[in-house]
Amino acid sequence: MHITAIIPSRYSSTRLPNKPLRLIAGKSLIQRVYEAVLSTKLFDRIVIATDHEEIFKHALSFRAEVMMTSVAHQSGTDRIEECAKAIKTDLIVNVQGDEPFITKEPLKKLIAAFACPQVNIASMMHLFEKTDDINNPNFVKVITDKNSDAIYFSRSVIPFDRDSSGDTAYFKHIGVYAFRPEMLALFVALPVSRLEQIEKLEQLRLIENGHKIKMVLTEYKGIGIDTIDDLERAILIAEKSDETN
Repeated sequence: MHITAIIPSRYSSTRLPNKPLRLIAGKSLIQRVYEAVLSTKLFDRIVIATDHEEIFKHALSFRAEVMMTSVAHQSGTDRIEECAKAIKTDLIVNVQGDEPFITKEPLKKLIAAFACPQVNIASMMHLFEKTDDINNPNFVKVITDKNSDAIYFSRSVIPFDRDSSGDTAYFKHIGVYAFRPEMLALFVALPVSRLEQIEKLEQLRLIENGHKIKMVLTEYKGIGIDTIDDLERAILIAEKSDETN
């Protein structure tokens, strides 16, 4: 199986402008993501998909393959799909451009889900450890059926523990996806759905249209970088990691 990782990297960010080029312990965010993906040795091809000349030139400086995409895309998935049209591959893994600490094991498990020919799209989830995080709308929750297919994603607490039993497990969605190319093309061709508009979660478009998303349980927690606080936390993690390597 030929596997391609595509890393979407958008220049504009409301909460953290110029995010991909922000430095984390001496390296840009996008370089750290690229090098983390490269170090897994799981991919036949790794491509950065960007909408900005400065990111394009920077990616070339650390010898990454990079493609320019439209500035009009509304989501990273749209950007991924434009890039994927020019690539012949069996599987596309969308690694978010703000996951600098992604490791081999969760990506390996995600890819392994496609040993089942019925799986066309898969993503990852992690068991919540902190109660406060469960109530945070910035952390997306997911519930699954007995086959580990997603039933629903929400910014709200799901499921709701009506009787306060205290033994309910909650799962955080980690926004790393893998697609068969035909599913990726179908995804972006679908119109924006009602639940997607309400929750501002594009994966709900697939569920509303009857498509299954296989969820892979992982110990990887994800560390999406959207604010200055997130960036400062990432710097501390990177400095500690660099010291031990």
